[in-house]
Amino acid sequence: MPLTRIFTGIKHTFRALQYRNYRMFFAGQSISLIGMWIQNVAMGWLVYRLTGSATLLGVVGFAENIPIFLLTPLAGVLVDRWNRRRIFIITQLLFMVQAFLMSFLTLTGIIQIWHIILLSVVLGVITALDATTRQSFWLEMIENKEDLGNAIALNSTVYNSARLLGPALAGFVIAAVGEGICFLLNGISYIAVIIALMAMRLSQKVRELREANLIQGFKEGITYASGILPIRYTLLLLALISFIANPYLVLMPVFAKEVLGGGAVTLGYLVGCSGLGALIGAIFIASQKKNHRLADFIFGGAFISGLGFVVFSISKALWLSLISVFVISFGIMMIIAFCNILIQTIVDDDKRGRVMALHILALMGMTPFGNLLLGGLSSRISAPYTFMIVGVIVVLGAFAYRKKQQ
Repeated sequence: MPLTRIFTGIKHTFRALQYRNYRMFFAGQSISLIGMWIQNVAMGWLVYRLTGSATLLGVVGFAENIPIFLLTPLAGVLVDRWNRRRIFIITQLLFMVQAFLMSFLTLTGIIQIWHIILLSVVLGVITALDATTRQSFWLEMIENKEDLGNAIALNSTVYNSARLLGPALAGFVIAAVGEGICFLLNGISYIAVIIALMAMRLSQKVRELREANLIQGFKEGITYASGILPIRYTLLLLALISFIANPYLVLMPVFAKEVLGGGAVTLGYLVGCSGLGALIGAIFIASQKKNHRLADFIFGGAFISGLGFVVFSISKALWLSLISVFVISFGIMMIIAFCNILIQTIVDDDKRGRVMALHILALMGMTPFGNLLLGGLSSRISAPYTFMIVGVIVVLGAFAYRKKQQ
């Protein structure tokens, strides 16, 4: 009987994999996202090695994310007008080219900080289109809307599995052969997701839904989202977390080197432990049988992540820093995933594209400003004091959200 329950629980947790299209996507992402995280770590380490500046770490993060803030509304319109799978394949090809360019410049030794900033802007432009496509693509892979939340959670699981493995691999690759090989590995990894997308079988019914023109309805989407209080306050909390907390990884090279006295391997451990916390959080979310008490879970995630920031800010020991990063990422994962599920559950189907565009703006559009803020504060008052401030703000935001939801 216990074995039967365990098997049933596992089957329930991974139920979205019953859909062929989603299985293909899941498999391709499992490889591609490892490469992406290898590049993310290598990028941060390369910038800090070349410049030694926490401020420039923030500038590079800003350069990558500001196109998301500016271009997401346009991307939402394009995604609703064009073939989504075709857009998806194009963005993966463009990601591949960007990674190969980074690899070439680094391996030949001609890389400069302006190259990195420019290619980060290019990466952000591609991401604006790619992220919007992803959020609009779920219903093409999941036939039953009741499994949408599980699919979102499982996607977070594969994302954070890669976030666990990728940084650890990056640390060793950087130490052994340098950052250039990391970028090369990332470029190669996109082949897997391109193959998966090309192998999907999409229904004609879904294709017909894409004919709707939402250009004139974008303002209506804003009015709709702001008029439904759970969506409004969820988007506001998500924007706060994305602005003040989500960019925290940009300062990990500073903590690894200056606070903990380590190097690339230490950085890999920190970012990898962050991935582990998010992975466990995603599995926890996927195991939920029903979409209930979502606001409570969002509050809990914000509260514990804020406490994690406070502890991390005063830690001088690697083991305590790893635990703190785990808690931070677990909490942020709960916020991001449950906010997504809550919004996707409430929103009307005919408003989904426009509201999810606002969701992407809140989730990713605020990050560039947070990168600049954290980088600038770290240079002025130190990285530990910056994280202390972040922790306090996140805790206060959690209680404000709870009060508005009651």
